[in-house]
Amino acid sequence: MIETLPLFHRITGRPVVVLGEGEAGEAKRRLVERAGAIIVTDLRDGIASGARLAFIALEDDAVAEAAVAQARAAGMLVNATDRPALCDFTVPSILDRSPVLVAIGTGGASAGLAKQLRLRLEALLPQSLGALASGLGASRAALRQRFPGAGERRRALDAALAAGGALDPLAEDSAAHIPVWLAGAPAGEAGLAEIALRSDDPEDLTLREARLLGTADVIVHDSRVSPAVLDRARADAVRLESDDASVRDRIAGLTVVLRAPL
Repeated sequence: MIETLPLFHRITGRPVVVLGEGEAGEAKRRLVERAGAIIVTDLRDGIASGARLAFIALEDDAVAEAAVAQARAAGMLVNATDRPALCDFTVPSILDRSPVLVAIGTGGASAGLAKQLRLRLEALLPQSLGALASGLGASRAALRQRFPGAGERRRALDAALAAGGALDPLAEDSAAHIPVWLAGAPAGEAGLAEIALRSDDPEDLTLREARLLGTADVIVHDSRVSPAVLDRARADAVRLESDDASVRDRIAGLTVVLRAPL
């Protein structure tokens, strides 16, 4: 189970309350401005303008708690600097390859850890990643025309975006290859694969098994398969709990059958 649900909020042109002075307050203002929001520095004005998010960076505990209570009563989600227990949401460390954003959070446990993870990833993800995302977005209509079915489109993209694929996101200038790839893009892997699990630990999956599980359209599993293993599948993959082998014949796309460890 995850303790928080990561979400990306569009706040461009919308009012957002930011209370506080000093370094903490300035940091929140810079973050909110970067996302294009309208900063409101008075809580009452924020309530009147219909703000739905509030950043509270006040030093006095009692004043901060009162502001959090007032903002929540008005229906706002609140982030209270250095007070994880008062937060409805936390602010991740952000790696920017717009329109690709990688948000790294620790649930308020350690901002320093999130920052160091971001710095490691900065060295791995090329600046051209944003251009690849924009290029794929611009090619959406052409991709739909070539692959009318959602499943075949997904499989074609999975194959192209995999390590060493035609559009490997970790390779420089992958965006430049989109037109050539699209002209002759293969449909990607379909059919049936079976995985006999060796344990309930997802770390025991081989690289191939992890890839199959992460790209499958349908997961057929028996009741003994660990939830930790199932969590490695796509969130939108169809899941069928069944010990009946005949169910496989009614499934289209890439199907992975999971067998629990003996």
